[in-house]
Amino acid sequence: MNFKKISILLSGLFAFSIFSFAGIVDDHEIPYRNPALPAEVRAADLLKRMTIEEKIAQISHLHSWNVFDGQILNREKLADFCKDRGFGFFEGFPLSAENCRETFREIQTYMIQETRLGIPAFPVAESLHGVVHDGATIYPQNIALGSTFNKELAYQKAKYISGELNTMGVRQVLSPCIDVVRELRWGRVEESYSEDPFLCSEMAIGETKGYLDHGISPMLKHYGPHGNPQSGLNLASVDCGLRDLMDIYLKPFERVIAETDVKAVMSSYNAWNRTPNSASRFMLTDILRHRFGFKGYVYSDWGVIDMLKTFHKTASDDVEAARQALSAGLDVEASSSCFQALPALIRANEFDPRLIDQAVLRVLTAKFSLGLFEDPFQEKASWRLPLMDERSIAVSRQIADESIVLLKNEKELLPLDRKKLRSIAVIGPNADKVQFGDYTWSKKKSDGVTPLEGIRKLAGKDLTIRYAAGCSIASLDRSGIPEAVAAAEASDLSIVFVGSSSTAFVRHSTEPSTSGEGIDLNDINLTGAQQQLLEAVKATGKPMIVVLVAGKPFAIPWVKAHADAALVQWYGGQEEGNSIAAVLFGEVNPSGKLSFSFPQSTGHLPVFYNHLSTDRGFYKEPGSYEHPGRDYVFSSPDALWAFGHGLSYTSFDYLQAETDKTYYSPHDTVKVNVRLKNSGKRSGKEVVQVYVRDVVSSVMTPVKALKAFEKVALEPGETRELQLAVPMHELWLTDETGKRFAEDGEFEIQIGTASDDIRFVRKIWMGKPAQQTDPAEAETLPLAETGKIIRIKGVVRDIQATPIKGVKVTDGSGKYTATTDGTGAYCIKAHENGSLIFSRQGYSEQRVPVKKQQKISIQLKK
Repeated sequence: MNFKKISILLSGLFAFSIFSFAGIVDDHEIPYRNPALPAEVRAADLLKRMTIEEKIAQISHLHSWNVFDGQILNREKLADFCKDRGFGFFEGFPLSAENCRETFREIQTYMIQETRLGIPAFPVAESLHGVVHDGATIYPQNIALGSTFNKELAYQKAKYISGELNTMGVRQVLSPCIDVVRELRWGRVEESYSEDPFLCSEMAIGETKGYLDHGISPMLKHYGPHGNPQSGLNLASVDCGLRDLMDIYLKPFERVIAETDVKAVMSSYNAWNRTPNSASRFMLTDILRHRFGFKGYVYSDWGVIDMLKTFHKTASDDVEAARQALSAGLDVEASSSCFQALPALIRANEFDPRLIDQAVLRVLTAKFSLGLFEDPFQEKASWRLPLMDERSIAVSRQIADESIVLLKNEKELLPLDRKKLRSIAVIGPNADKVQFGDYTWSKKKSDGVTPLEGIRKLAGKDLTIRYAAGCSIASLDRSGIPEAVAAAEASDLSIVFVGSSSTAFVRHSTEPSTSGEGIDLNDINLTGAQQQLLEAVKATGKPMIVVLVAGKPFAIPWVKAHADAALVQWYGGQEEGNSIAAVLFGEVNPSGKLSFSFPQSTGHLPVFYNHLSTDRGFYKEPGSYEHPGRDYVFSSPDALWAFGHGLSYTSFDYLQAETDKTYYSPHDTVKVNVRLKNSGKRSGKEVVQVYVRDVVSSVMTPVKALKAFEKVALEPGETRELQLAVPMHELWLTDETGKRFAEDGEFEIQIGTASDDIRFVRKIWMGKPAQQTDPAEAETLPLAETGKIIRIKGVVRDIQATPIKGVKVTDGSGKYTATTDGTGAYCIKAHENGSLIFSRQGYSEQRVPVKKQQKISIQLKK
């Protein structure tokens, strides 16, 4: 054995002895070993003892390809790669969940016993909607969780995932994903809760607390504006102003950091304002740390530091890429090795070592704060669950049940009555597939329940089920459609499952994917021959139910127009087939609401509901090929189905809604009291939604914005009083520097069942309204119709001087009327001291004093 190996062995024995045998060396004599000291003090002490190589290792990642041969840990590779340095993080993504516990323990033991300082590492896993290792419970995707509008389910999901993570020996998860998404062509839509920043914030807080309360450190991702990439292409830059940056894309991060003690944030791949987010001091330091008060560490999305050279082209080499990232405030490098170029430069005084020390200190402080030194193997974790525990599966199923959205239900076709049916055709490329979504470990039917399996299970022996795929997700091959048509013709009705398919995480799949990370679409119409399949089945004349199984909204106006009933089931986890069958047959009453608006076409994008008043057209003259119009010549700019939409098998009456008062200070909270009744014959759950509109403000604001919601279960005939809270600071504006400020004025509190179905509007004021008379209102006061009768001519135009045809012109007495012609011209009799009233649908009525004028031309406003 050479001297180097002897040194490594002795240092490992020393580290083991001070960690395990306090009788030989009292741990408390070494400050960083003393748990009674503050985490910051311990971290500072440990930092002083570290070499530059040890520091670099602490902010670097040990990856599975460095040390694993398939499912087996190669101990020689581990020793050769780590030597006597303790790495900050390690993962084992190809491993099964069963293998993780033992293997992770071996790696952690090496870090403690075989490195000079014995610093434990963060064992890392992904858990976007369940742990990504084989054998763990598979939950519905985030888009499904968002559609539940149930904050408690976000908490419960993280709680039960934590039980499996603790059993596996994982301490740091690269979840939750809390991006607000506005670009539906993007493949990662499925990873987001919603298009809405408030809904994303509420779900993110619930999920983050669920992890923290059960011994797991969550990591918020992907920090920076991420969910609106140019052209929908993954990693593309986001083009938005500072106000949208703060009010939309960073809002969930601000809320979670303010309301939890989260220790980790992941930087995003893309760029904003021509600066990569992972190299932006403005983003990572000025906002994240100085403005939001984040105290933890920033972890790079995988390979992002190297991308500063190869993709963003802002760095020429590893050193410059490392310098940009560390200077910006990024602390940990994953899946690249730019930091490894730094030790030689530091020794040559060519790189500032304080940048390294700052990053290492943040990582070490998090490790001490989270108790990693005292419990490196999570043996003290009080909450553990076996893999696939029945309680975990029950939570997965509840999320699936509450996330299914009933879009349309003509003539109450649903729920299906088994007693009135003899046969059902189950058709479509997603009918006998499991669609779990990206960031999961399987695409095998044996690891979940397909819709066909769920329907057969509930149908019973007396109901014939005929199955035909009809076509695939991605192929244009139509050869299977005749078989599907035959099944439909032979059955009482058809249920057609169309949609998308996502890949499995770092596991090979031969099936083409149309959704997921890096799987972006240029067109969000149904892919392949799915539209042709739907049209052929409908042509049979039999009732047709369409179920969209997908990771994003698709443009399906034909379905809205022609299907007898339609539902959307976002990737529903391992119980997806049982869940959709239970909804179809009425064992579960659907209660999901759309957390994303559906577009009429790809050309209608973006279609999010909380747009500015200027951004859905000015003319309000939607057209068609039969009657061309303006704004869009052959369409309206509206959503196909709007945010918040979702039907039920029962009905809910909004009986009353009031605010607790009228005037509020900027730091008050509005209490909205709502009286709700289940007026139907089935028990059900309703999501009461509260939106706010700032009537007039110095900064343009959305036409409405969700600011409170609550999901409530009611029995038939039951009435419930609810109180929802809207903090007034949620109504503050953002200035040109990104800072928020209060502005007095009038607001509308809108209470309803969807963003386009508002049942009550109540007015409130921040501050008190100015006591003044609007000159426009003064002109609307009745005028005396006196004087002789004169003839008046004129032209009516819109604000852009276009003549308006069909404007009704009436004199104040109501005796004389006229209508403008194609040139906008009119001629009418009226009293010389009277008035004229101009009106047309879609325009504001206008009353004009005559004042003896014989020519009166006006502009009508929309």
